[in-house]
Amino acid sequence: MPAISPLHLSILVIAAAFSALLHNSSRAAIVQQTPTCITRDLPNSIASLFPNNATGVLNATLVVIPVPLSTARRLVPLQYGILEHAYRSLMPDFPEGMYPVLLQAAHDHDVQLKALGITIDDFSRIGLEFPFIDLLNDNHTSFRWAPAQLITSTHQIALQGSAAYGTVVSPATFEPACDAYDGLPDGATSFGARSIANDAYAGLEVSAVLASSGASPYSIEMFKNITNQPTFANGSTCDQMIRLFGTSISRAAYEPVFVRGRVKANMAPLDGEQEWKGVYGVQVATPFVENNYLDCSGLRGYDGAALGENDVDDGLDTIDGI
Repeated sequence: MPAISPLHLSILVIAAAFSALLHNSSRAAIVQQTPTCITRDLPNSIASLFPNNATGVLNATLVVIPVPLSTARRLVPLQYGILEHAYRSLMPDFPEGMYPVLLQAAHDHDVQLKALGITIDDFSRIGLEFPFIDLLNDNHTSFRWAPAQLITSTHQIALQGSAAYGTVVSPATFEPACDAYDGLPDGATSFGARSIANDAYAGLEVSAVLASSGASPYSIEMFKNITNQPTFANGSTCDQMIRLFGTSISRAAYEPVFVRGRVKANMAPLDGEQEWKGVYGVQVATPFVENNYLDCSGLRGYDGAALGENDVDDGLDTIDGI
């Protein structure tokens, strides 16, 4: 597994540093817009542990959308295989002939590069992602294809950083504007985005799954596996976001909440508006360490799901709960 390297600095952070230094070279670089709201997200708890890496907190609703495998095969570029055996090993009861699309609706919070005193504003994003993709044609290493995102329209660093992967990026307004979800009167939560540049939109409404109404069909280990798969858009470079599920910001009062609800979207790579009801997922906040714009071939054999297990040898076992 590739070690976390101080050389793999995010282009987002480099852009932030350059911009800040242009405006004020005499103080720590801070790139921010005037805050318009206050988030309820918890602070980045790992910045001091990884001062030379981009770190932050990702508060997200992750929803698995079962679609026909034939549909996934039509949407995913033909040069990339789909590792059905990989997702069936994690989800042996997943319906036959189906494939797990991931909707990720997230709020990035307290993103920083501590060694240089750099922070960037919070932003939101949502997109449909396709895990268990055989990018390297080795029939083993799982990647996640993330072809399109709706991203906070005022956050140029995030918009440009995502587009650099070849992602179809739509600047968008979000509801809520600076949190991972809004509470509804009936106890459900919602999150949505609408592009200001085209007709793309995506949103969800979910409720907690109570023990009396049946357990979620998906485990935290499954979500841990999917979200730690390296991501790509056009295959030129890959993003390695290491999501840490065992820290203090996802325990006790902040432990993951399994949810069930509906998703509605009209964005790439879909052909038009789609709605899915009765889909399951989880709401969870995780700190992350990120390495951007990596050579994808260098991630051959990478197993993000092993993070937190005894074979971790890159320093992540120093984090509380890992």
